[in-house]
Amino acid sequence: MANLNTNSDVYDAIIVGSGAGGGMAAYVLTQAGANCLMLEAGNWYDAGTQSRWGQWYYDAPHRGAVPPDTLFNGYMAAVGGWSVSGEPYTNAPGTDFKWFRSRMLGGRTNSWGRIALRFGPYDFKPYSRDGKGFDWPITYDDLAPYYDKTEEFIGVFGSDDQVENAPSGKYLPPPKPRCYELVVQQACKKLNIPCIPSRLAVLTRTHNGRVHCHYVSQCGRCCPLGSNFTTPTVLLPPALATKRLKIVTGAMAREVTVGPDGLATGVSYIDKKTRKEVQVRGKVVVLAASACETARLLLNSKSSRHPDGLGNSSGIVGRYLTDTVGTDVSGFLPAMQDLPAHNCDGVGGMHLYMPWWNYQKQLRHELPFSRGYHIEFGGGRHMPAASTLEHTERFLGGGYGAEFKRSARKLYGASVSFACRGEMIPNEHCYCEIDRYVVDEWGVPVLKFHWKWSDDEILMARHAQETFREIIETAGGEVTQSAGAEKNWGISRGGEIIHEVGTARMGSDPKTSALNSYCQAWDCKNLFVTDGAPLVSNPDKNVTLTILALAWRTCEHIADEVKKQNI
Repeated sequence: MANLNTNSDVYDAIIVGSGAGGGMAAYVLTQAGANCLMLEAGNWYDAGTQSRWGQWYYDAPHRGAVPPDTLFNGYMAAVGGWSVSGEPYTNAPGTDFKWFRSRMLGGRTNSWGRIALRFGPYDFKPYSRDGKGFDWPITYDDLAPYYDKTEEFIGVFGSDDQVENAPSGKYLPPPKPRCYELVVQQACKKLNIPCIPSRLAVLTRTHNGRVHCHYVSQCGRCCPLGSNFTTPTVLLPPALATKRLKIVTGAMAREVTVGPDGLATGVSYIDKKTRKEVQVRGKVVVLAASACETARLLLNSKSSRHPDGLGNSSGIVGRYLTDTVGTDVSGFLPAMQDLPAHNCDGVGGMHLYMPWWNYQKQLRHELPFSRGYHIEFGGGRHMPAASTLEHTERFLGGGYGAEFKRSARKLYGASVSFACRGEMIPNEHCYCEIDRYVVDEWGVPVLKFHWKWSDDEILMARHAQETFREIIETAGGEVTQSAGAEKNWGISRGGEIIHEVGTARMGSDPKTSALNSYCQAWDCKNLFVTDGAPLVSNPDKNVTLTILALAWRTCEHIADEVKKQNI
């Protein structure tokens, strides 16, 4: 304790984390008049000066390819990735969980896919529909106004297609489909699979003072113009403009401090630069460090009033961890080969996607799994990278020199890939806990993961593999890469899709949940959570939009409760 520094300031709110939930908390609370301190474990990030947007792959070492267990490519706007130096985590025997962390201001909002899908009415009451998983303590109608406000503020494109359990929103116009997307859409029409405009947090026209997308297809590098959603470009600037937000970077939170009454008094963190412990004080603490980091922080915050960790009298913290179900298939579409050169860059993601279409079959028990998936797909004449034309030898049989180059150009743009993004049902075998024998560089005990897919997820992956093959063949194409039963239908590793949620779920009963319906800790009324930890289920819709909307709702509630002097 010799290196302990205590700050005498008392903030209205301390926010841990600067990603989607933390950024929204800062925006809403500062607009309500609160003086806030934000703690971020990574360094400052400014896309306008630090993004590698516009750089060519051939200018990067190894054409942008990177070593395994780091990032997806060398230009990705992320710091850390699958492994963070000095910050390990462990897996229990038989578990192969992957945890992606991005140590920078804005966190993973700098590099996410911008897919912004609302959860539907069914998704809030899954147990009531099929007897599996858990129901949320709120309904779609409770969150719908916050979906509206979030979409209108950050900017999301899409269309009103009246698809079952895929609610439409407040959308900007969608971009036109690319050539290969139209080919796939025609095949889907023959198979009665809906293929509609995507819903992405990318601006297709100037919106709220931010310029429209220039269609360079590099969203993962973080747009320096602010044309897609990130916390540092959309939520933090108006919060900072109020002069009521202070951001401290390089701050590794280790525990939430509490007083004799069991209420939160602030946060203790390690200053990475000085390696000293610092304590800051706040009237309210908002955790938004990511689902797993928040669970770690709660479990490490032990005291006489909270011997099993803060907010964990139910034993739920860390439990029922979920991720999205993923599996992939690649193919070759002859209809796309040897075409005239054309620009199909567009936004940094798909212009069309396929929402789940078999809810009624599942109600009639005609499928061997209980939940659904949506389909994401890609292809076209994108910027060549290390893996472009990786199946060329299959169709050309090799070659050399100018003739080989001419033949390869005929195939450029004819590849297509499909990805399943499906719902995982929470199960008791998937959770994280504190590893009692391992600490990180900062002396903070790390997480140990446990993971096991159920038959529902494995059979979903099988259905997706078979569906993708059917789409490719209906389009006149050929499958180039797939997975069968011997590879568990190519199902992703736990954590691999980077949609982990559910480690401190909200509920109606303090005996079976960590938080109430406003993401407020049952055991500590001035502690709130605004990241993915409160989510009760993990539907087939990417979770970021729901984290943002739920955070907005939670922070409005905080402001109201403070006015009423309830906290």
